[in-house]
Amino acid sequence: MTRFKRIKGKKKGPVRAKKVSFDGIDFRSGLEKNCYLALKAAGLFELYEDEVFQLVEGFILKNECFEKQANGKGEFINRGQKKVLGIKYTPDFTGKDYIIECKGRANESFPLRWKLFKKWMNDNSDDRPLYKPQNQKDIALMIELMLKHRHENRS
Repeated sequence: MTRFKRIKGKKKGPVRAKKVSFDGIDFRSGLEKNCYLALKAAGLFELYEDEVFQLVEGFILKNECFEKQANGKGEFINRGQKKVLGIKYTPDFTGKDYIIECKGRANESFPLRWKLFKKWMNDNSDDRPLYKPQNQKDIALMIELMLKHRHENRS
């Protein structure tokens, strides 16, 4: 009788990007570093994680609210009747005519935050184009679109 060794699959769970330092900037992923290099080469780089948008204001919850801590640990107690922090969003790159969010693999909260950010942009009449490259091919296409957009707006 032949025995087969069972092959274990890859570890499940969230994928963590590797942090990278380059040109004195601490990037949260290699994709962000590659985007920076492409922006810099095209003469488009302006700011990295410099603009913060307040999507939802904080508030005081007047109700009682019985729950454990956000991580599911701790006692099931009244955690209401206190300040609830607002929701902020910091894009990876911003410039006078663009906003970029590099997102290889999104965590489960990102799609909701991204929708809220789009709504904020719409409600606040910020007409800068949004770009969300997910790989190097997307970054190259994004650079082409950005250069075309700048050229059209100069004419």
